[in-house]
Amino acid sequence: MSSGRAIGLAIATLFFGISYSIPVGAQVAGATLSGTITDSSGGVVPNTRVVVKNVATGVTMEVTTNSDGVYTAANLLPGDYAVTVSAKGYATEQKTGIVLTVGAQQVFDLTLHVGSTTEVMIVTAEPPALQLTSSDISAVVNATTVRELPLNGRSWTDLAELQPGVNAIHTQPDFSAGTDRGNRGFGQQLTISGARPQQNNYRLDGVSLNDYANGAPGSVLGGNLGVDAIQEFSVLTSNYSAEYGKTSGGVVNAITRSGTNQFHGSAYEFLRNSSLDSRNYFDVGKIPPFKRNQFGGAIGGPIFKDKTFFFADYEGIRQSKGISNLTVVPSQAARNGQICSNPAGADPSNPCTPLQLPVAPNTDPNGVDLNAKAYLTFYHLPDPGTVFGNGDLGTYTFVGQQVVNENFFTGRVDHRFSNSDSLFGTYMYDKTPYSSPDGLNNVEFDTLTSRQFASLEETHAFNSRFGNSIRVGGNHEGVANNQSLKAINPAAADASLGVGGSAFAGRDAAQVLMGGGDRFYRWGGRKPHLLLPLEFHPALR
Repeated sequence: MSSGRAIGLAIATLFFGISYSIPVGAQVAGATLSGTITDSSGGVVPNTRVVVKNVATGVTMEVTTNSDGVYTAANLLPGDYAVTVSAKGYATEQKTGIVLTVGAQQVFDLTLHVGSTTEVMIVTAEPPALQLTSSDISAVVNATTVRELPLNGRSWTDLAELQPGVNAIHTQPDFSAGTDRGNRGFGQQLTISGARPQQNNYRLDGVSLNDYANGAPGSVLGGNLGVDAIQEFSVLTSNYSAEYGKTSGGVVNAITRSGTNQFHGSAYEFLRNSSLDSRNYFDVGKIPPFKRNQFGGAIGGPIFKDKTFFFADYEGIRQSKGISNLTVVPSQAARNGQICSNPAGADPSNPCTPLQLPVAPNTDPNGVDLNAKAYLTFYHLPDPGTVFGNGDLGTYTFVGQQVVNENFFTGRVDHRFSNSDSLFGTYMYDKTPYSSPDGLNNVEFDTLTSRQFASLEETHAFNSRFGNSIRVGGNHEGVANNQSLKAINPAAADASLGVGGSAFAGRDAAQVLMGGGDRFYRWGGRKPHLLLPLEFHPALR
């Protein structure tokens, strides 16, 4: 082939690749262990049998070194591992205490010594302090930290704040009815390395978990339950590789917990109430009632030992929280058409001039416009002794009860077909109805978040140098934000005087991902499918 034709073919190939390229999402959910097997003289040992065993599950992956003495075991579940290496003419060597973390590419080189394969040398591994195959800046929140640290609300994504360069944004609107927080996403937003929250990417088992606003995932309460169902997660702040594409901020990469060869379970309940609460400055009378029950349980174990495992987690929240609300309303005098009923109230040196509204054909006997009078019924009378200024306004205080009932479930099943073929699937369900009165105590609003997530991944190792993973996942979220539930003030039941609802937002994200490679080369692709419908209440149409 001539040099001209070769250059032309290269340009055409590059153009084709650019034209048909698609965004590449995170390919790595598990960990990769690789290394070089050498003898005591430093020479490589090809065709060496390397068995990587998960200590908790007993599941093994068997690979063989290539002609360069290199082995690679990809997509391993994070946890403790033991590696057994055997080759003809050498003593069998076992290394224990190898800890793999989510998304990590760790290198463990081993040296064999001359001897019989029946002779076993056991060595405790000392993991390197740095990942030698990656330049990303990241930190891992391990299983012990996730499950043992006291965590108010039990939202595992809050632990990301423990990492340098990660800060929570505390200026989001609160959860009370009438705010626009639901329109921007309910999850607790994070800024990672100074990036905007919408530039971050949250992944669970390799599938995007971002919400419909492309922000942090979360229920109405802003958190992500299921602490017991998270094996561990990493926070990548910068310099991560292309496999974590589709984002210019940080990456929160989590993996769900798998069952093991032993049954393990837990149950808990946390109770909080207002018995020890102090009085808020705006509280009138008794301290507003508050009761919160957070309860749940988790169980995991084998279906078939060393082969099939399951893990399931349920968590529920029942919360009723009283909030003191203060709003400014027209005084009784102003309702009667008396303007400036207290001339020197606001500024004694410059008093206002009292005025009684004149009676006209479109007014009541006090001179109040009939159209305006219809809307005055939406304003409660001020509390006694709270009229201020010139006497036109007063304050009305009430306790609004915010009620939340959240149900969260996660399930995972792992199956090992052979030492070179495995499959796992994850399903998550989270439904949270929330109700609260509006700021005038006229209408009780309801907000509902419903989230579903599913991921199915199959991994196959063809030989010591080449493996393939295919992952199919979906993330569905529906939000009904500030829908009128019932009228507290009878006047608010008349739909002609207002809009009885707000908006509905939903997100469907389906992903198909394929990836593969060896120790030196990795490839992958991702085909996303995103639907984001936005529907308004019929009263708005």
